Amino acid sequence: MLVSLWRVLPRGLLWLAALAALWALAACSTPRTPDGIQPVTGFDVNRYTGHWYEVARVDNTFERGLTQASATYTRSADNTVKVVNRGYDPVRKEWKEAEGVARFVDEPTRAALKVSFFGPFYGGYNVVALDENYQWAMVVGSSKDYVWILSRTPTLPGHVQEHLLERAQAMGIDVHRIQWAPPAGEQLARRAVMT
Repeated sequence: MLVSLWRVLPRGLLWLAALAALWALAACSTPRTPDGIQPVTGFDVNRYTGHWYEVARVDNTFERGLTQASATYTRSADNTVKVVNRGYDPVRKEWKEAEGVARFVDEPTRAALKVSFFGPFYGGYNVVALDENYQWAMVVGSSKDYVWILSRTPTLPGHVQEHLLERAQAMGIDVHRIQWAPPAGEQLARRAVMT
């Protein structure tokens, strides 16, 4: 069948059809949870919504250089979660913001979601450690190269940091790549010096 289409359709149109098919597959794809990673069960998205400070991360290309990063999650009527990520670029002296949507991969009591900031392309969002009072969380993306530690406050006590590093290491995450954000006051002082 492909051979007959190749003869009938101009090559450009055939490539366009192939690209459209790949686009459709990407839209339907669900990011996989990395090996050794177990999303939290008994998850309550209503308690998770709200503002979170990014207190640590494995650096990645889309956040490189940003400081004072945060995420705000809002539940939508269609059972999705609106995601607004924000960070300050000290070189350009401006705030950067990205808005996306997250959807549950399975049942909403399992903290495995897929999130999209760019149309039909999704990345994994797995909450793998969560404080019982929803005061801190550790999130792993589609691979162990994407790790974030979030908190309702700009900093975490040392014993919580140590606990999360131990948990991350047990999951096979290279904890030497995790970068802790400087305390908020120090970030603001740096910003004032750069201005």
